[in-house]
Amino acid sequence: MLALHANPSPSIRHSLLGEIKVPVFHDVEQAAQRIRDHIRRTPLLRSPVLDEIAGARIWLKAENLQVTGSFKARGAFNALLSMSPEQRSRGVIAYSTGNHGQAIAWAAKQLNTKASIVMPSDAPKNKILGALKQGAEVRQYDRRHESREAIGMQLLAETGGTLIPPGDHPDVLAGQGTVILEAIADLQRETQEGLGNFITPCGGGGLAAGSSLVLNALSPSTRIFAVEPAGFDDTVRSLASGRRESNAAGSQSICDALQAVTPAELPYEINRRALTGAVAVCDAEVAAAIRFALEQLHVLVEPGGCVALAAILAGKLALHGGNTILVLSGGNIDMPVLETMLR
Repeated sequence: MLALHANPSPSIRHSLLGEIKVPVFHDVEQAAQRIRDHIRRTPLLRSPVLDEIAGARIWLKAENLQVTGSFKARGAFNALLSMSPEQRSRGVIAYSTGNHGQAIAWAAKQLNTKASIVMPSDAPKNKILGALKQGAEVRQYDRRHESREAIGMQLLAETGGTLIPPGDHPDVLAGQGTVILEAIADLQRETQEGLGNFITPCGGGGLAAGSSLVLNALSPSTRIFAVEPAGFDDTVRSLASGRRESNAAGSQSICDALQAVTPAELPYEINRRALTGAVAVCDAEVAAAIRFALEQLHVLVEPGGCVALAAILAGKLALHGGNTILVLSGGNIDMPVLETMLR
């Protein structure tokens, strides 16, 4: 893993959003203090069965038990709490396949802020309803023919609010980094040995990027792996080619939360230097991981939230016996989808 200080640039030039700050470890520390009264400190779960399969000791960070049902609440609260009251009074706009939108809607409601969420029309109904129940205005679009980014920029111009994208926002990334900051603090109470591996689900790359800021500072020898759904393996291919790759139109996966078209620009600037590697898992492997989580861990994890576990169960990653933290990133699964996996 190449250290992040290999590129000292404090910002990037985003193709749509202009100059964006590249967050650092101190931003994650500040985020942890800022959001601690608004989010849940999720547990680290253990499974002797999983340890035996993996040949390593694994701690599973259960963000499926987070408020709003995913880690996205961390970045959402940090972004809104970093705004001035005057900024929040004008409202916020977000585009999302589901979990980020729900999180922004929830955080906005808690902070008495209006939220407009752009979500694909084929997003799981439970995620659309989740945003609506928090009082957000939901604008649906056809992901095959429309651009969520363009719609978000249009709403930004119309409302004068603040755009909070799921990946290309430094406060969002800093908030997501609190997942591993919290996990490392809890892990140290159980073991003094070094952390060998960190494995995370990956869509736009925000969780991986935010986490790498922490690991580079606190555990630089830890190997960092991202896991994506087959057909949406843009990070896998981007790391191989050295440039941001896009997924083929019409790709399908049960992992609705990870269906990014291409890596988000700000996370990719971090991940291209920080990730040890990335792998992809198929729908059948994800379904097997969901059943494993129910039977062995007694928790419900959504497809996108279970890809890291799926990679271990399918033997896609060699952990070399090292202590490992693995993120279960969300638990917002549509019941009809779950029923098909339990047959």
